Parts: sequence; C-alpha cells; structure tokens
Amino acid sequence: MKITVIAGGVGGARFVRGVREHVRRSAEEHTIDVVVNTGDDWWLAGLRIWPDHDSVLYTLAGQNDEERGWGRRGESERVSAELRTWGVTPEWFTLGDLDLGTHIARTAWLRAGETPTEVARRLGARWDLGVTLHPATDDEIDTHIVTPDGERLHFQEWWTRHRARMPVEQFVQQGIEAARPSPAALAAIAGADVILLAPSNPVVSIGPVLSIPGVRDALAAASAPIVGVSPIIGGAAVRGMAEACLAVIDVSADAGAVARHYGARGAGGVLDGWLVGEEDAQAIAGIEAAGIAARAVPLWMKDANTSAALAADALDLALTLADVG
Repeated sequence: MKITVIAGGVGGARFVRGVREHVRRSAEEHTIDVVVNTGDDWWLAGLRIWPDHDSVLYTLAGQNDEERGWGRRGESERVSAELRTWGVTPEWFTLGDLDLGTHIARTAWLRAGETPTEVARRLGARWDLGVTLHPATDDEIDTHIVTPDGERLHFQEWWTRHRARMPVEQFVQQGIEAARPSPAALAAIAGADVILLAPSNPVVSIGPVLSIPGVRDALAAASAPIVGVSPIIGGAAVRGMAEACLAVIDVSADAGAVARHYGARGAGGVLDGWLVGEEDAQAIAGIEAAGIAARAVPLWMKDANTSAALAADALDLALTLADVG
C-alpha cells in the first residue's frame, strides 16, 4: 500500500513517526511519502532554513531534541552565539551548531542549482528514515503576518519572538500565486492508496500546502480516500499556538470546526474522513452532517505504541472508506 501524508511541524513529525512505526510492525509491504509544508521556510544569515522539513527529518532520524521539541539533540550553540555577537542573527532565534551544518549544506546545494526536492532527497539519504520527504513546492512561499496597522513580519518572528501574541489581520504566503506543486508531491498524491492529513497546524502548516495552486485539484482528482487527524483535543491545541492562528481565520479551536474548515471532498473541500479525540465524540454528528465520516479515537501520541495505534486508526478509517467507495 502506498501511503501519502501531508504534514508539517512537530505534531506532523510525530504522526509520521507513528505511521512508520505502524508500517514496520505490519507484515504487509507499504511505502510512505510525506508532502512537507514549506510555508514557514525563510532566509537567515544567508542560509535557507526549513523548520517544518527539518522537524520531520530529525524526528524520523532520531536526531531531534525531544525536550525542546525542535532542533537536534546534543546541540551546542557556539556558532549561533558568535553570529549574534556580529549582529547577523537576532537574539530571539537560536540555531544549534549541528543544525547550522544542515542549513549550510542545504544552502550550498541550492546555490549550486539543485531544486528543493533534490536537496530534500540528499538530506534524507543520510539516515534510514523509512519514508521519502517531498517539499510541497520547489518555489519559495514564505509566510508573513500582516498586523491591523499594516505592519508586515515574517511568520517566524511573530511565532518565535512574539509568541503569537501580536494581533494579526491575515497570513500571506509571499509569491504563492505563481507557485506550483513540486512534481514529486503531485506524484505522491496521484499514486497514493491512502492520503492522510497529519494533526499539524491547520493554518500555517497544512494551509500553505493546500493554498499552492494545483494541490486542491490534485487532491480532488486522487482516487485515494483522504483522512485527517484533528490537532485539537478537548478544545485546545495539542502543541504550539494553533488557537491564535485559527482565530485569525475565524475558526474555533474545536475539532469539528477544523474539520468543517477543511471541508468535505464531495462539497469542494479535501476530507473524506476525520479522526477526533475521545474527548470530542460529541462533535461526530456535526462533522458527519457536513459530509465527512468521523470516528473518536485516542489521539494523544505519548509513545511509540500510542502513535502507531493512531496511525492504524487513520488507515483503518481510510480503508473502510475505500471499500465503501
């Protein structure tokens, strides 16, 4: 079975790890492709930074810092401190030395003319990831926030420096109108037997992927069932500051509201099925009334077992929908 996951951020990384764990425990042969958000990428100190991609990469490689939730384990920060001394990087954004090695290698390959898809392949080849990572687009679509008074900041400054507390009028993916899905991402969607939307931030991780011209058309045309996993449990985001992002687009921090935001594929949206937490079982009726099949299952990814079980639940719903279809 060919499984494609659309993901970004820490929640997406942990879900993909759970999918891989489930696949490794299975006696069947599966492949896993991950279409990764590129909307929060940016340039810093002359280096191209891919936060969502690297979260997934390091998590699957066993190199991520589980305590901090980002970066690599066993890091030092001597180079970052030196860069701040020179005034090249801001005090509110720290890059570990090992992490900088990744950014330097990536930037060197990009400047040599390789596409982001090719660079992702080279980075992923270092470790036995068990999945293939594909940037959602090879074009730059960095996310900016626009404040009510018209001030514009890169998303990373709003998210990291201001902790998402600064009022936001809208999110803008710069250059997205001219962007195109990467050929590898389109192939992963078209060739999938199952497509899963990870429990990533709906606005700044999944949203930019869906906003790339051509992605929604590809999902609409896909023969595979599409099942999403709620990033909201009991009215609160599992990680990060998703509530602040959802508020900007007038979507409640509610599992059912997020499902309706994505919409039913039969009504022009992207979902065939949706998993909510057991805490949100009462939302199922409203979700199904919107044309989306729903189930309540344990969503907390506490360890390898619970993460693999969640992946199994998502795949089970997808395969059930495939049989019905």
